[in-house]
Amino acid sequence: MGAAAGRPVPPGLVPVPVLALVLALGAAARGGPGPVTCGSVVKLLNVRHNVRLHSHDVRYGSGSGQQSVTGVSAADDGNSYWRVRGRTAAACQRGTPVRCGQAIRLTHLGTGRNLHSHRFTSPLSGNQEVSAFGEAGEGDYLDDWTVVCSGTYWARDSEVRFQHASTDVFLSVTGEQYGRPIHGQKEVHGMAASSQNNYWKVMEGIFMQPSEVFKAEQYHAEL
Repeated sequence: MGAAAGRPVPPGLVPVPVLALVLALGAAARGGPGPVTCGSVVKLLNVRHNVRLHSHDVRYGSGSGQQSVTGVSAADDGNSYWRVRGRTAAACQRGTPVRCGQAIRLTHLGTGRNLHSHRFTSPLSGNQEVSAFGEAGEGDYLDDWTVVCSGTYWARDSEVRFQHASTDVFLSVTGEQYGRPIHGQKEVHGMAASSQNNYWKVMEGIFMQPSEVFKAEQYHAEL
């Protein structure tokens, strides 16, 4: 695919292996009952197109020129891990369940850049570009995404949407596929309309245990 306009440019560095980093955090597990908590490291599956949210040190050849974000079908891909964080550490303390309607950041474990969007056009579909931005988890306000779900908390086994806090688009996949050098990967972009292309589900990951405050809330709710 080369450096043609509208296509990612091959990276200058080999992506950092991250599987060892994930395993160092604890035993991997699939999504299941219980809330997604701050500090968890997860893979997110687009339910409609069966691809996991992915990034790598490959930059867009058009638009912003920032690090590209794609969807991959391989469940064992090491570049599909994202850490769940808040706008600030105080807003999303480790082990605190993420509430529906809460603004979060998703930081790519391998490169330390945040899921990001802005008013550039995506290279294949012409929707809004989604990229990975920042260094070592430090980015800007365009890294904020609102978790859209039903109920009180983002449940591991539920399908949710992520709405960009500044431009209101939904994180989406509609099936457009790249050629070389990332052949077969799907474009991830932002769409203004809510649809089946917007839904995501937690799959594999490392889940931080819920905080004592959450456990107390659950106990009182059951009384």
